[in-house]
Amino acid sequence: MNITTKGRYALRIMLDLAAQEEGEFISLKSIAERQGISMKYLEAIVGSLKKAGLVDSSRGKEGGYRLDRPAEDYDVYEILHCLEDNLAPVSCIRDGSVQCDNAAHCLTLPMWQELDGLIAAYLRGVTLRDLLTGAKWKDKIIDNT
Repeated sequence: MNITTKGRYALRIMLDLAAQEEGEFISLKSIAERQGISMKYLEAIVGSLKKAGLVDSSRGKEGGYRLDRPAEDYDVYEILHCLEDNLAPVSCIRDGSVQCDNAAHCLTLPMWQELDGLIAAYLRGVTLRDLLTGAKWKDKIIDNT
């Protein structure tokens, strides 16, 4: 599994929207400035988020984008899933199903399937609210040195 820039930026965009006043439409220009993402790239990503039903939009001077539900009702899996081709650890597994001619004889397949389930469960267990507050990892020390 390799999360692309689109997936990482989608999370940043959704977090940016979640951090704003609930119900307020936020312009793409303001998101682009805060996140350092080009407008063209931002438009493509937000288009995918809208198509997946994760954000609402409004046109006009006061228009923009907003979350259509509370931050705690969005999980990381659903956000990444709408932008990433495959979140499985290997290419022969897609959306939980096996797509491999060698599946009947593959001794490693059960391990990959289990890892796929663990990844999906973990990402489904992390919400935008968790990321905003950091409370889920409060007691964990991250050493970036």
